[in-house]
Amino acid sequence: MLADAFYCNYFLIATLMAAGVEVLFEQNGARITDFRRGRSLGTRDHLVRWSKPSSRPPWMTPEQYARIPDELTVREAKVSHQVLVTTMLDHRAISKHDLSALYARRWNVELDLRNIKTTLGMEVLSCQTPSMNEKELWVHLLAYNVIRLLMAQAATDAGIQPRELSFKHTVQMWTEWTSRGLTATTNGGALFTLIAQSKVGHRPGRIEPRMRKRRPKPYPLLTVPRAKARRHVQLHGHA
Repeated sequence: MLADAFYCNYFLIATLMAAGVEVLFEQNGARITDFRRGRSLGTRDHLVRWSKPSSRPPWMTPEQYARIPDELTVREAKVSHQVLVTTMLDHRAISKHDLSALYARRWNVELDLRNIKTTLGMEVLSCQTPSMNEKELWVHLLAYNVIRLLMAQAATDAGIQPRELSFKHTVQMWTEWTSRGLTATTNGGALFTLIAQSKVGHRPGRIEPRMRKRRPKPYPLLTVPRAKARRHVQLHGHA
């Protein structure tokens, strides 16, 4: 499991370790990393024991808290001004540079969320009831998986990795293809050849500021049902 510093906490790591899941997180800023402690594996790379927090989180039952081990052994490694925390302890099999390269793939999470929300249009749900919104979510996820399946097949045929292909290009090709009444296997799978023609650039170390580029419009928030707001405008005009 790859995740950012928000997920780097004792209880989540212990739960995942119990399930047999290896983790790689960025160190949480609230935890102090002292490489003089623990067992040294190299320059700014060591094994250290974490003690279970004495206070039980409010979301955890006493029984769950009792099952959490009193100590965890984790590996902390600093690469490029970034401290990584992992349960992969063998530094001979996995160097800290391997950890850094693996953690860099976490950026794909950001890209995948952008594809679901922006490229597929799930950023704003249009339904008006919880049940219909749930169905809308599932339809978007179904469409996302269909596009990923097409990309996987196209990459296999072309002998490349699926991550090398463009998600948006695949969506555009599939939309145009189905609008003509064609299927994925029409013309001997020519669709997969067209999908594989557009590759994304290799841009390692990408990072983006968590800021909005477009300024919000100077209107107040809509805090009442739209129909009620319309009636108010009809009676009293715009503010």
